[in-house]
Amino acid sequence: MGFFARLKEDLDAARSHDPAARGSFENFFAYSGLHAIWIHRLTHRMWQTPGLRFPARLVSQLGRFLTGIEIHPGATIGRRFFIDHGMGVVIGETAEIGEDVMIYHGVTLGGRSLAKVKRHPTIEDRVTIGAGAKILGPITIGRDSAVGANAVVVKDAPPESIVTGVPAKWRHRDAQRETKPAVDPAEYDIEYRI
Repeated sequence: MGFFARLKEDLDAARSHDPAARGSFENFFAYSGLHAIWIHRLTHRMWQTPGLRFPARLVSQLGRFLTGIEIHPGATIGRRFFIDHGMGVVIGETAEIGEDVMIYHGVTLGGRSLAKVKRHPTIEDRVTIGAGAKILGPITIGRDSAVGANAVVVKDAPPESIVTGVPAKWRHRDAQRETKPAVDPAEYDIEYRI
């Protein structure tokens, strides 16, 4: 996929996840979550290039300073990932994030070990993670799951789960009732006033 097609896909993802996202022009300049993802793509590529890991960390820290979002250059992130509001998000080095994942501010995808192994979570496709949730350790949150705000998750959750509480427990998600999108872009009524 080309650079501009990927850029458009990111902007479309913002509009499909956020009813406050009014238009691509505004979102391009005003969404720190998008900026953090774009900086991560650059630093991740640098991280995979021999001799560029230190510069990748420096650029990553600059991105953290500018956006309030810390994504380690080693993290693997899929397409159409969206961070809403952003501030305080931390994504660790060995975290793996699937496609169409959405997270809110204050989320931590962290570790529980200091060993140099996979120590951060795997988030499968189409997972939504609420504000302030902490997902810790090399666990897996299954596809089409939702993690509640401020949940502390230290165990695996199977696909199509609702995960809530401290420590978090999971239950099966009712696909008919609980997977309706929060935003329907077809219902946008955008008025631009100068």
